[in-house]
Order: sequence, then C-alpha cells, then structure tokens
Amino acid sequence: MQTLAQIITKIVDFFYRPFRNYIPQQLFRYAACGGGNMVLDWVLYFFIYNFVVGHELVYLSLPFASNLSPLCLTPHIMSLLIVFPITLMTGFWLNKYVTFTQSSLRGYKQLWRYILIVMINLLVNYFGLKLFVEVCGIYPTPSKMIVTIITVAISFFGQKYFSFKK
Repeated sequence: MQTLAQIITKIVDFFYRPFRNYIPQQLFRYAACGGGNMVLDWVLYFFIYNFVVGHELVYLSLPFASNLSPLCLTPHIMSLLIVFPITLMTGFWLNKYVTFTQSSLRGYKQLWRYILIVMINLLVNYFGLKLFVEVCGIYPTPSKMIVTIITVAISFFGQKYFSFKK
C-alpha cells in the first residue's frame, strides 16, 4: 500500500509543478486526492442510486426491534449510506498517506479524528440532501454535488488542524 501511496504522490506532484508559485503543495495534494475521492463518491452514488437501490424506498427490519415496523429509507439516503463507508476509507487512506504525511499522531488517533470530521460531514450531507431533494425538489445527484462543495471546506480545515495536525 505504501508503494501505491508513493505512486499517487508522484503523479499528483507532477501536476503540481505549474501551480507551485500559487498554492501550497499540501493544499494541492488535498485538492487532487479529495477531488479524486469526490468523483469516486459521485460515480458510486449515481451507480448505487440508479442501478442498485433503483429509485425505490428501502425497508429495513431491525433484528433487535422485531415488534416495530420496518425502517423506511428514501433511495437517496440509502444510496448515501451504502457509498459512505467506501469513500470514508479511501479518503482516510489518501489523506494519511498522500496529503498529511507529516502528522505525528498515531494512526488510530488519526482515524478516530478523521471519522469525527466525516461524521459531521455525514450530518451535513444528510440534512443537505433532505433540504435540496425533499424541500427544494432538486434531483438527488446534483443535490449531492451541491452538498459536497459545502463539506469540502469543513473537511479540509478539520483534517488539517485536527485529524492530521503536526
């Protein structure tokens, strides 16, 4: 995995050269890795929403609450819940091994802090999707893109100054 991180870092740094006088290398790496993870998120979300969940409500029965009615999830929220753990792990890996490599914090501490920031972003995603899809009537995939733009700022500062601080 370390070799893959080195390859990705070299590729990102190759494209950084024309920008070195304008933005810090760490910000460029964050943008490249975050952008790649964001595109992965959008593609997975589109695929899951359209071809796995299929625009249908999803009913989940909770094993410890069999006397309750099944939990009903809208397709856009179910798609978010499926995609979330995948992009959580790819995002952590990219941030740890490509973007914020100078952090002296132990890996498990970085992971828990990263998860905390991501959980905040998950809440922003949840309420943002509810707002844009159910209140504003915007299609789910563009709504997801709008919400992602909002969470990028939260994520960068949270990861830089909390999860992967030096």
